[in-house]
Amino acid sequence: MKRSLLALLIVTCFIGKSQSYSSFRIDLVSLVNPQSNVGIGSDQRKYSGCWGWYQASKNKEYAIVGSSAGTFFLDISNPGFPIQCDFVEGKSGCTWREMKTYQNYCYVVSDDSSPNRFQIIDMQYLPDSVHVVHDGTTYFERGHTIWIDKDKMYIGSETQFGGSHQSMTIYSLATPTNPTLLRSLKEDAPFISVVHDMYVNNDTVFASCGNQGLYIFKYNSAANTFTQLGSYANYSSGAAYNHASALTADKKTLVFCDEVPYFLPIRIVDVQNPANIIPQSTINPYQYTTPHNPYMIGSRWAIISCYEDGLNIYDISDPASPVFAGFFDTHPQGGINANGAYNGYRGNWGAYPFFPSGLILALDMQNGVFILDASKTYIQPVGFTENAQMETNFQIYPSPASNHINITSAKNENAAVSVLNILGETVLTQQLSIFGKQKIDVSNLANGAYFVNLKTDKGSLTKKIIINNN
Repeated sequence: MKRSLLALLIVTCFIGKSQSYSSFRIDLVSLVNPQSNVGIGSDQRKYSGCWGWYQASKNKEYAIVGSSAGTFFLDISNPGFPIQCDFVEGKSGCTWREMKTYQNYCYVVSDDSSPNRFQIIDMQYLPDSVHVVHDGTTYFERGHTIWIDKDKMYIGSETQFGGSHQSMTIYSLATPTNPTLLRSLKEDAPFISVVHDMYVNNDTVFASCGNQGLYIFKYNSAANTFTQLGSYANYSSGAAYNHASALTADKKTLVFCDEVPYFLPIRIVDVQNPANIIPQSTINPYQYTTPHNPYMIGSRWAIISCYEDGLNIYDISDPASPVFAGFFDTHPQGGINANGAYNGYRGNWGAYPFFPSGLILALDMQNGVFILDASKTYIQPVGFTENAQMETNFQIYPSPASNHINITSAKNENAAVSVLNILGETVLTQQLSIFGKQKIDVSNLANGAYFVNLKTDKGSLTKKIIINNN
């Protein structure tokens, strides 16, 4: 589809001190509201699911935004000034829309009532435009959620045109423009009535099965079958609706949310032995918070979309003792920051924290697309303050940097320099005696966001930089 000139530039709302978006150690970069018409329902919801895409060939980042009218594609490479590249119309008046990407393709599902359709969108021509490859019911009509693991696409709660329902299906994306049905979970686990959402890693499926709880399956490609590895079904006496989960990078810990009823905690469990899942801890951001969708950065940072209480980040490096690290309230009209006035399923639907730049996309159903910078959360412990004199004495530049970064000082200083990735992992260290300008070779580091930490006997200084090695 080709964008119109009128839709090319989105008016970006910069939030000043007079605005009421409460936050802690997460900064607002920009806020946009691309859908100009009113929302649906009594709560005027406009948005639902979101995802992101990095176009390596052009070093560009895109926000993919599900709305009640269709799907927006926004260039956020200059995050302070997001640009609308294109819009793909979908079922109108839509409450649910979710999407995932594979190679240069975006796959969009919706679970609103018939008539509906499944869409495949080619993004290779961005930032100019996107092209719709498929928009119909040939494969299926409706899906509640979607996940892509390697070259396989999983659809939760799939409904075929005509009404036939499957708890979960798996498709091959060997030909990305023509998915091939491989198997339905119903063939191997007919007792599972619904898979609301799923997190899949290397063919291991963490299936959120609503009131039936959490089940773990393995897809065996050689036999084309699903095998059950374990379950975690009675953790809440059947009173919780297992909604969505996220796995740590070390594959030891699972974080999951129960959406229904209101106010249930975020749960953290040990899944190293799927046949014996062990509870580790629970988190209640506030007494009445309703967690919706979790995400994991590495094995440390749990990022949780919490409806009316916005985006919350926790350090779960010790799963038994999670530590609150930061939050951004995308929905000040309800929740704890509205004097505890809770109005149900409104606010922050979901997020995307996987951009190479380290930025976080958070989508609020009523308020729009938030581009957030969580650098302070990731790199600085709570209560950390830097020496103001260090800011004056040293410069760390450029950003973006290619092949090297410069550190300058007007005084002769001995310094320990560390470069950390957005997980807080040290990827480079060097001892310097600085007078004038010193160079740090970063040519072996992958493109993305990093933190440069400089320590002397007088204090510490940390700066975020972007590395773009050509």
